[in-house]
Amino acid sequence: MPTISVNRDILFANIGQKFTDSEFDNLCFEFGIELDDVVVEKVNNKDQTVYKIEIPANRYDLLCVEGLGRALSIFLQKTTPPNFQLFKPSDDKIHKMTVLPNTSPVRPFVVAAILRNVNFSQQNYDSFIDLQDKLHQNLCRKRTLVAIGTHDLDTLKGPFRYDAQRPADLKFRPLNQTAEVNGVELMELYKESHLKSYLPIIKDKEFYPIIFDSNNVVLSLPPIINGDHSKITLSTKNVLIECTGTDLHKCEIVLDTMVTMFSEYCASKFEIEAVEVTHVDGSKHIYPKLCERFEVIETKTVNKKIGIQIDDSKMAQLLARMGLEAQLVEPNRIKVRIPPTRSDILHACDIVEDVAIGYGFNNIGKTIPKTNCFSNENHSKNCFQLNSDIVLNYSNIAEACDFHLGNIRGFELNKLTDLLRLELAQCGYTEALTFTLCSREDVADKLGKKIEDIPAVHISNPKTLDFQVARTSLLPGLLKTIACSRNMPLPLKIFEVSDVILNDKEAEVGARNERRLAVLSYNKQAGFEIVHGVLDKIMQSLEVPWKTGYELKHTEDPTFMPGRCAAVYAYGKVIGTVGVLHPDVIHNFELNLPCCALEINIEPFL
Repeated sequence: MPTISVNRDILFANIGQKFTDSEFDNLCFEFGIELDDVVVEKVNNKDQTVYKIEIPANRYDLLCVEGLGRALSIFLQKTTPPNFQLFKPSDDKIHKMTVLPNTSPVRPFVVAAILRNVNFSQQNYDSFIDLQDKLHQNLCRKRTLVAIGTHDLDTLKGPFRYDAQRPADLKFRPLNQTAEVNGVELMELYKESHLKSYLPIIKDKEFYPIIFDSNNVVLSLPPIINGDHSKITLSTKNVLIECTGTDLHKCEIVLDTMVTMFSEYCASKFEIEAVEVTHVDGSKHIYPKLCERFEVIETKTVNKKIGIQIDDSKMAQLLARMGLEAQLVEPNRIKVRIPPTRSDILHACDIVEDVAIGYGFNNIGKTIPKTNCFSNENHSKNCFQLNSDIVLNYSNIAEACDFHLGNIRGFELNKLTDLLRLELAQCGYTEALTFTLCSREDVADKLGKKIEDIPAVHISNPKTLDFQVARTSLLPGLLKTIACSRNMPLPLKIFEVSDVILNDKEAEVGARNERRLAVLSYNKQAGFEIVHGVLDKIMQSLEVPWKTGYELKHTEDPTFMPGRCAAVYAYGKVIGTVGVLHPDVIHNFELNLPCCALEINIEPFL
């Protein structure tokens, strides 16, 4: 969930009440958010208390201090939800934007709105910029879906046009730059800047999207940067907000969020001026939508889902605390108005959640279920016994519930996993649980292999070198665990039964999970016979006989010492490897004693 940093004093001013840190922490809990940290920061040589607050990922209206303060003030019943007004000028005065066909292959959609007579201060200006950054990282998916542009309308002249041009043909002066550049030069200019992560979005496109006014002044080149000509400052009074993207619905949500949060600083509070957009197909639409919709809920149903018992008027009051105006249409039926700020409400169940938050989760009484059932395992294949009289077959359950039969395989695989974990623990091995993600070096170079030869699933934008790919083997995690436990008394014997992820073009999603078992023994002597014994014990427990069921055959693997490595065959197919690790591998993981390892796929034994 996203975490926002807000100035405590500004937030309290927006709420209309002061709190101690403890009181505000309790308020956050009641409202369904979390006060993550309280820090003191130096701003202009003055100490300022900053709250770091964790909010739900779908509450875009809480990403700025204006929205958060407004929501908490309504929750405390100090104010009521604002009534947003959409002002539409006459046809000859309304600002218009036309979308041209060249944009279709790149970013086909644009929406826009105007905030008139805005009174910017340094504080709300910073919040205005910060909200854009938060939306870009969250709903806009790092500008891949939506990019926001804000402009000083007084420096521009409508009507506007949204076009796309070849990189070498366009030319403009980017924000805070002194020289004009074309598209190719722009990519070179920002390749090492904070904007470098956005360049690949359009870099390889034939056309770059660009917005002009009637004087051919460039407003922005989305999703990279705005033009310097129309940049907003503290003295800006009239703000044009445009959102371009590949998802029209998300463009509309982002635009609604921006204007509803900051229209409170307009001379006519909460009034937004419309812009007419003509799409490629010739259809004309007025933005922002500021859509309000209504949902009818039944008091009895809501009470039952939450486990409370309140009347219609009380439920309406709770909804009002959450910013949802509610009206009793008839006994047991409440009509709820969903404002344009609450794009997170998609279904009646979201309203039920708001009722529960308004009521207070801690105020919901604990009850004992009226129906008791006791379960135990039935030894018949694919069966589960609830009591002595009722036996359910997995296949029947899957058919009745319309489940995929793959779920049944998952149940069996987890059961097998638990049984093998118990067996290995009884053999004196300690279980480890390691990270699913690791570095390319861990699964390739350190094991004596090439990354090109490994069917690894790569992370497209890894945040750290430690987590670049999904693991294709359990051994790197176990070896790193041993490396962190070298001060423990010998021998160190550990195991893990978990999934690896393999690139598979035939799989529906291009990758598949494979459940594996890995065992590692670290001691002064290699102890191949010890790990071999573990393999024999596992096969004995699985009732797989030697030779006719499983066997070992010599193989060569760069991870293991030549001549000290064997492939494990089960029913004629290779399921894994056992052997003594190569000294280079041991050294790569910063170990200095021999290691013997076993890794097998356990799915063939289902």
